[in-house]
Amino acid sequence: MTERIRNIAALSSAALAAGLAFACATAAATGTVSPLPRSNYTVKALCAAPSPGFAGCLSLELQPATAAARAHNRPIGMARTAPRAGQAAEGAFGLTPQALHTAYQLPTSPTATQTIALVDAYNDPTAEADLNAYSKEFGLPECTKASGCCTKASGCFKQVNQNGSAKVSELPFPKTVVELEAAQAGTQKKKEEAAEAAGWGVEISLDIETAHAICETCNIVLVEAGTPSYLNLETAESQAATLGATEISNSWGGPEAGETVGAESTSPFNHPGIVITASSGDDGYLNWDSENGEEIGYANFPASSPHVVAVGGTRLEVGKAAGEWQAESVWNGNGAGGGGCSEVFSSPSWQRSVSTWLAVGCGSFRAVADVSADADPYTGIAVHDSTPGAECEGSVQDPNWCTIGGTSLASPLIASVFALAGGAGEVEYPARTLYENEIASPSSFHDVTSGSNAACAKEPTEAWLSGCTPKEESETSKCAKEAICLAGVGYDGPSGLGTPNGINAFEPTGEPEVEETESPKGGSGGGSGGEKTPTKGSAPPPAGSTAPTPVVPVTPAPAQLSALALTVNAIVALNNSHPKISQIGFTFMINVTTTVRLTLAKRVHVRHRSRWKTFGRSTSASTVLGRNTWRLVGHGRLSPGRYRITLTPANAASKSLTFLIG
Repeated sequence: MTERIRNIAALSSAALAAGLAFACATAAATGTVSPLPRSNYTVKALCAAPSPGFAGCLSLELQPATAAARAHNRPIGMARTAPRAGQAAEGAFGLTPQALHTAYQLPTSPTATQTIALVDAYNDPTAEADLNAYSKEFGLPECTKASGCCTKASGCFKQVNQNGSAKVSELPFPKTVVELEAAQAGTQKKKEEAAEAAGWGVEISLDIETAHAICETCNIVLVEAGTPSYLNLETAESQAATLGATEISNSWGGPEAGETVGAESTSPFNHPGIVITASSGDDGYLNWDSENGEEIGYANFPASSPHVVAVGGTRLEVGKAAGEWQAESVWNGNGAGGGGCSEVFSSPSWQRSVSTWLAVGCGSFRAVADVSADADPYTGIAVHDSTPGAECEGSVQDPNWCTIGGTSLASPLIASVFALAGGAGEVEYPARTLYENEIASPSSFHDVTSGSNAACAKEPTEAWLSGCTPKEESETSKCAKEAICLAGVGYDGPSGLGTPNGINAFEPTGEPEVEETESPKGGSGGGSGGEKTPTKGSAPPPAGSTAPTPVVPVTPAPAQLSALALTVNAIVALNNSHPKISQIGFTFMINVTTTVRLTLAKRVHVRHRSRWKTFGRSTSASTVLGRNTWRLVGHGRLSPGRYRITLTPANAASKSLTFLIG
């Protein structure tokens, strides 16, 4: 496996000697210990840059680069008391569960049972043992696999392959520690496979331990794909939903190049009613810092999917006395939180509803991220991992403790906060919950207003901050002063809506609504350019015309409506502040001949609350198999405002799109 190591400038011999003296002095100290400078550490990516068709995990390990760091048992100095060798409970190897709960003001358990699934690749034969060691270290409830009649076990933890089997003989490589060690001593090909599996093993430890740290009584299901191919990972994603997960975290990804709206509409990430989180990436805005040139210029998938909650990365600063939240900024320096405008997917209506949307710079396209959490490796969390060959280098006192960061930390953290808040509720796509709650209560987030994830050609500073000013970064990345790469008040690309400040922002409110999409400017995903003559049974306007008698055919399969988009002529007409009703045309695909009900609604404000009000009355018409092109029929005009067209096939789920006039 190709190793990617980011090095900080080495200390001079004089500084090194001073660092050694400092480390020896702290070993016998009885007071609070200050952290060593960041120049004592490097950052190592646990997974290699992915090849086409494969995903890479998005976790970064903080590693000692000097003798002072290797002798120092608390790399980031989060301890509140004197050092105790090997005691992660003292904060020796990163933020503790208690520190995260204090900083983000979180409870420890949900009011109802929640099941968090972590989707990863390969098998981690020490996963349960590491989770058990982590729980004991921090005084968390036991979380082990269920066992037979005569052995006490919590049954909180489950480990299965991508097809749902928990049999050890059917788990991916390496099934056992013995098999892993044999591969590490084998041929070059076997060694490379073993190294990749060991890296994913640490990723797995990060994922399950973060989930348990945040939600102490949640059930945890580890779903392991055979390899990190998208095919296998997406099979594992579907399995996680089948197993009843209420939240699914994905700490992996790759460039969205090659993804399509049609494929994503039926993908395993489109699971209404399940919270699905995905890491935005560790290589900055549009992957500018990636060593793989094919990744540069793209936002990461699945984070760019409009069906998931995209999670960005921050640098979290906590108080030395009690761990309270002090400040947070966009992570940039020795890695950077990912993000950018999608080139494939349109932005959901709830994302476009933020007051800062026009400043984001994505037009009608999806912006990454939605929300964020700690990801800087220097402010990462303590992780226990005993995978042979994983090179977990917390300190010489206890090599099984690591400090891990990256947006691989942020994704399971946010999934677990959703679990604490009770899951999706009845909201189809829970990202909507975040945006609605931000409007209602901005203080439910820590608003991240400083920093940028844009490109910088200069070396990071001693503090691992970007060597460029935000203005220099944005100019280098050609994102001008746009909020897609610059933090500011309210929503921005790098940090989304912000980071958790309690669980209020994650609790669903109001009535559930159908999924909404909007065709990006220019007609992406729309018709062939001009409007066709309406097909037989074209939908009449909701405002007054008589609907034709609907013909209800016998459907050979459940109806699936997809690719709903405005026609090009409709998009052009929307430039008029009062377009004619008859100018609003749209296309969609459907797999059967059936009857579809059409509803047009307008967003209105009543008693200081925003809601959809049906425009006229719903009508029905029959479809043809494949692509249909319909338009509204009427002689009136539409006034400025936000409208929603909803199509509901007989006995099938609705699909909607929204459009803005004026």
